[in-house]
Amino acid sequence: MTETSVPEAYETLLWEVSDDGILTLTLNRPEALNAFTVTMARELEHAFRRVNGDDSVAAVVVTGSGRAFCAGMDLSREGNVFGLDESFTPTLEDMTERLDDPAIADGVRDTGGRVALAIFDCTKPVIAAINGPAVGIGATMTLPMDVRLASTAARIGFVFGKIGIVPEACSSWFLPRLVGVSRALEWTYAADILSPAEALDGGLVRAVVEPEALLDTAYEMARRFVVGRSRVGTALTRQMMWRNAAQPHPLEAHRVDSLAMWVTSVGDGKEGVAAFKEKRAAEFTSSASADLPGWVPWN
Repeated sequence: MTETSVPEAYETLLWEVSDDGILTLTLNRPEALNAFTVTMARELEHAFRRVNGDDSVAAVVVTGSGRAFCAGMDLSREGNVFGLDESFTPTLEDMTERLDDPAIADGVRDTGGRVALAIFDCTKPVIAAINGPAVGIGATMTLPMDVRLASTAARIGFVFGKIGIVPEACSSWFLPRLVGVSRALEWTYAADILSPAEALDGGLVRAVVEPEALLDTAYEMARRFVVGRSRVGTALTRQMMWRNAAQPHPLEAHRVDSLAMWVTSVGDGKEGVAAFKEKRAAEFTSSASADLPGWVPWN
């Protein structure tokens, strides 16, 4: 996977890590309802790859500044609003053999998909705190996040059909896994704006809360995921659930599960067992940036 060169002082994001290791990553274009731009795409990809090497971050909460989460692609750009090079005539072979060629990477690849892949590769739990409208890429970027929480002010829409394009950001892989193929097709065909209740009923969001409680709910959940937990165990669990769910046979998951069990049993697992026997809190010391085995990630 190619790295994106972006300075760590972001133009479109706010990065804030709390004392307990919860990163709040805020989409920060409130004057434009946090509309998605090529710059935001590059910065999000950079931020999620940065997370993997930053041991001060245990979990990530993603939200938006102001009254929106993300109002979709900023359509005010001149030329191809999606940042794509219209001089190309790309083929499927190009996307297989030249995926990281700069001409394809910058001119053909879906920017939202690059963000989704960076989130997919993340080794820390990721929670979406959807505080307001989340449409188009604003909806699909949340799909590779582990849990979605919605404010009562949220509105979620897979609205691509209304402007003649297709779902992007790898959503044809993620959305059916989350809500089923039939519902995914219904939502993308109709391109309706979903209320929080509809998103909850469809299984897209975990809970709907009042706006003033949204971030506290997300932070509480993040702490439950990481406090007193092995960083390596958590990273492996996240990757195993996302990747192994797509394996063609449970034997493939068994291969990975076995390796992961071995790794954790000789690492933090020893401390965990000792703490259980001694009736005390475990003190795990592993680092997700340094101690993951070399076979992570796997295909």
